[in-house]
Amino acid sequence: MTSKLAALNEWVDQVAALTRADRVHWCDGSAAENQRLIEQMLENGDLHKLNPDTHPDCFLHRSDPDDVARVEHLTYVCTSRQDDAGPNNNWMDPAEAHALMNGLFAGCMAGRTLYVVPYCMGPVDSPLSRCGVEITDSPYVVVNMRLMTRMGADALARIERDGKFVRGLHSTGELDPNRRYIVHFPEELSIQSYGSGYGGNALLGKKCHALRIASYQARTEGWLAEHMLIVGIENPQGEVRYIAAAFPSACGKTNLAMLIPPEAYREAGWKVWTVGDDICWLHPGEDGRLYAINPEAGFFGVAPGTGKKTNPNALAMLDREAIFTNVATTEDGQPWWEGLDEGQPAVDWRGRDYDPKNGPAAHPNSRFTVSIKRCPSYSAEAENPEGVPIDAIVFGGRRAGLAPLVMEARDWRHGVLVGSAMASETTAAATGQVGVVRRDPMAMKPFCGYHFADYWSHWLSVGSRLTQPPRIFQVNWFRRDSDGGFIWPGFGENLRVLEWILARTRGEADAVETPVGLLPTPDALNLEGLEERPDLETLLAVDAGEWREEMASIEEFFESFGERVPTELRDELARVRAGLGG
Repeated sequence: MTSKLAALNEWVDQVAALTRADRVHWCDGSAAENQRLIEQMLENGDLHKLNPDTHPDCFLHRSDPDDVARVEHLTYVCTSRQDDAGPNNNWMDPAEAHALMNGLFAGCMAGRTLYVVPYCMGPVDSPLSRCGVEITDSPYVVVNMRLMTRMGADALARIERDGKFVRGLHSTGELDPNRRYIVHFPEELSIQSYGSGYGGNALLGKKCHALRIASYQARTEGWLAEHMLIVGIENPQGEVRYIAAAFPSACGKTNLAMLIPPEAYREAGWKVWTVGDDICWLHPGEDGRLYAINPEAGFFGVAPGTGKKTNPNALAMLDREAIFTNVATTEDGQPWWEGLDEGQPAVDWRGRDYDPKNGPAAHPNSRFTVSIKRCPSYSAEAENPEGVPIDAIVFGGRRAGLAPLVMEARDWRHGVLVGSAMASETTAAATGQVGVVRRDPMAMKPFCGYHFADYWSHWLSVGSRLTQPPRIFQVNWFRRDSDGGFIWPGFGENLRVLEWILARTRGEADAVETPVGLLPTPDALNLEGLEERPDLETLLAVDAGEWREEMASIEEFFESFGERVPTELRDELARVRAGLGG
């Protein structure tokens, strides 16, 4: 099999010659092909079958113990000018990077099969989608890409119609941490990854294409590629409105994407629909609104912490047709991880008899891969080729103080300032220090494929083209009281905040103006049915002194990006500071 597209055939031939692959297999994405690859990996030990009675068609993969996470320090953006990559990226000269990677790829697939994986990010028939081809020597990558993207014959047909695609080249190599690189060439729309079999480094459609390369594509073409969930909120009248939301890690992003309304809300007829949990491509529509698609077709989620209490919708989709990576197993072969409400680990993620002295049973970054269509709250609008209209964009972070429960930006420009200054505080479990503020603009710190200041300018440019822009909000579910306890109950109760946000988009809810943004009046949030009334005075407090310090910190952060920081953001920062009296 080959393609009707000469450029694709030539590239495959060049890579096959360089890597000296034994065989070339063009993936069609069929169930039969998937079954053959699974049987092959079961035979050679790359996959292990899980309990067929409790988890039919579910499998466990154990990666190399030195290959269990994204490697940001070995991830590069290679632009012809170093300044264009920005201080937010590791940079390497493109010529140097190509020489390095060609040396690594030379002969690396001898004795292996080269798989050609055509895929589409987004619905195959959507004008908002973009396609790619990943060449890999890993059957594990192939079966995961089938779950994570629209992969196979239909995607190849789209690529042949478009005549263009993102080129991704991957090999597990020797899995040597000293010979591991994930290299992006935005100006060439290409990615090269060597020496890792881990998802974020090897499934090139995910962060590599859908964010780092796509953010560059989006800037060139006039749209936004964002690290955001997409969720639809249906009110009792049957009206569905959509929210896109960006959160740094450990801030409840997946939980919000699959939120289950509180009982009183469910009884009243409220519903929540999951369009996407991780990545969102936003395109200006002809009507002046912003439309979103989820470019992915599946979830590559963190397993630990996923349980009946935290995310029952996620747990409900993991009992069939899922691939688990680096989780533990029970005595009867069921997957297990810390945070599950039942079962006991018998074998840890390395394949050893479980012993608490060896650390967690499941690796803290262990994963599950599953089709989004398995999610109980899945929305069929995820396949809408026109995308869904976004009424609100929400930025969030973990702040013990300072940031109120919810705050609305005055306008798009103020909203871009809020997003560019996004921050979360570290936790003791993660760093040994509590309350260290780390800025993560738009939750894109590891994923923006070019200079952050240029990215903020692009946000401002997109907003200027919208006659009906989404309103922009900031939330903080993590404000604490004087005893260190969380004031807001969180999880499903966050729908109460989303209800106010959506009411604001319709111009229906009350708000009070402060120098930093618009806050709900104390009676604007629906607290009916809560067992305990939270301290709204603290949750909605704005301390001018603390915010003056925050503005100074943001200004210092902006300085690290030099003269490229847009004047509009500096002016907006000055306006807020003036309002605070500083």
